[in-house]
Formats: sequence, C-alpha cells, structure tokens
Amino acid sequence: MCVMDAAVKEAAVARFLREHPQMERAACDHPALLGCADVDWSQIPGCPAGVPVLLRGLLDEVAGPKALPVLGNVLMNSIFHVSAVMPPALPFLIRLAAVPDLVVRPGLVDLLVVAAELSSPVDSDEERQVLLFGKDCDHPEREWCRAAFAAHASALRALLEDENLPDGLIGADDRKCLLKAVEPQRYRS
Repeated sequence: MCVMDAAVKEAAVARFLREHPQMERAACDHPALLGCADVDWSQIPGCPAGVPVLLRGLLDEVAGPKALPVLGNVLMNSIFHVSAVMPPALPFLIRLAAVPDLVVRPGLVDLLVVAAELSSPVDSDEERQVLLFGKDCDHPEREWCRAAFAAHASALRALLEDENLPDGLIGADDRKCLLKAVEPQRYRS
C-alpha cells in the first residue's frame, strides 16, 4: 500500500513555502483559523512545521489551489488512512469550508468527506474492512477525528444547512456521510 512518509510531506511543504514565501509572513486573523496558532503542531507525530502556513494559504486566491493538495497529503498517511494531523486540523477545515467565495471550498468539502468516511469505525469481524483499513485499536486517529467532528458538530451542521451554498457543492451522498460523522448514533448500520 502506498504510504507517504514524513520526509516527503516535509519536502512538499518546503516547496510550497519556497513558491509562496508571502504566506509564511502573512498575518492571519481570519475567524476560520482562530486557535490555529495555539495548536502545538510540532508535537503531532509526522506533522510538518508548515501546517499553519498551509491553512493560511487556503484563504489566498493564488496560493490556495497550491496549498490544498499539499495539505491533503499531510492530512493523509495513505489512501485508506488519515494521519495524526487530521484531527487537530478538522476544526479549521470545517470553518474554512463555510467561507463563501473561497476558491478551494469544493476541495475542502472533499477533504471533510474523506475524513468523515475514513474515520468511521471498522467492524473487526469484517475481514475485508480490517485488511483495507486496519483495526481501530491500531489507528487512534480515527477516534480522534470522530471526537473532532462531534466537538464541531454545530459548525458542520451550519455548513450543511446553509441555504446559500452553491448548487452541487455538497451532494446527497456527501451530505449523508458528513451527517453520519456528527450523528453516528442516528446512522448506525
């Protein structure tokens, strides 16, 4: 299975910072990123130092489309596993996805859907699920994501209930997946 190691993620972030040095110096007091400076990103295993800069970059019309795939790679360990960086990033992703006219808004919604889908509990009796996703006890980041979705359920619900969302931004299946992340008891199998 394809797994991105920390050095590859660091190199991608460093490349983004070289291409967009203004983002490193940019002050950001945007409400969607409130608390970002308070997260001790350096204590998160495998977390590149530039994550706050990538989050700020998402707000920039030019840098945003470049920051999004780099951040997406940082937030994932493989196509089936979120990284330990995803749970603390989720509150910011949820709030950023609610920002109208954000160039990367559709990509942020996609990241939220991926996080919601991949943070679902794995049925340990389902051999195929365990083979693909691993056991929950081996991937605590899934539980941490579920906790982050629960803690920010009101913000996610507000996004889903926004009557001014552009048509097609959140499809029916994606909406159900995101609602399942904030109301798992309602959507039990």
